[in-house]
Amino acid sequence: MKELVIVDSGSANLYSIFKACEMVSLKPEISSNPEVIAAAKAVIFPGVGFFDHAARTIRENRLTDALLKVITDKKPLLGICLGMQLLFTESEESINTADAVKGLGAVAGRVKRFPAGLPVPHVGWNRVMPASGHPLFEGLESGAYFYFTHSYYVQPEKTQVILARTEYAFPFTSAVGDGSLMGVQFHPEKSGPAGLHLLGNFGKIIADNY
Repeated sequence: MKELVIVDSGSANLYSIFKACEMVSLKPEISSNPEVIAAAKAVIFPGVGFFDHAARTIRENRLTDALLKVITDKKPLLGICLGMQLLFTESEESINTADAVKGLGAVAGRVKRFPAGLPVPHVGWNRVMPASGHPLFEGLESGAYFYFTHSYYVQPEKTQVILARTEYAFPFTSAVGDGSLMGVQFHPEKSGPAGLHLLGNFGKIIADNY
């Protein structure tokens, strides 16, 4: 059983995440093998790009069941950017396309586009305000800066899963958590010391789970 698997879904910058994990003494392995992913102690699920394409790709590569098994088995899973969005039920990015593919449905809610008039994508450094004392944000000051690049944001059905919010003309959800399932809209691997600290916290969550 691998300690930590970074999912290679064909739509992420895997090397930077791999190196960031190594910098906080995690021992990751990159894999697109559903058996390896399902058997891992913990998983990081990154993603960039178009929701519909990514959702279709993970299904074609037989990763859907592997990811859902990790979630069902209550193993720590961290979705990053599009990876977090894919944990949700559906996205406005693909809902009106022919043969639209839904998300994993692990978190009830929809992925929504920023309103007209706001510059998109939302790119650059922005402050993250934790909504609760979740261990993923332990030791990080409220308002720490993280790096974002996205045109869509998540809107959970239940406010209880909101771990953090960020202001971009209005407060949007920038992190979610439900038990061992977590997701962040920003890129911790591109967020300097704060991002490394968060990944280190994820490592502690993994250790506490076993």
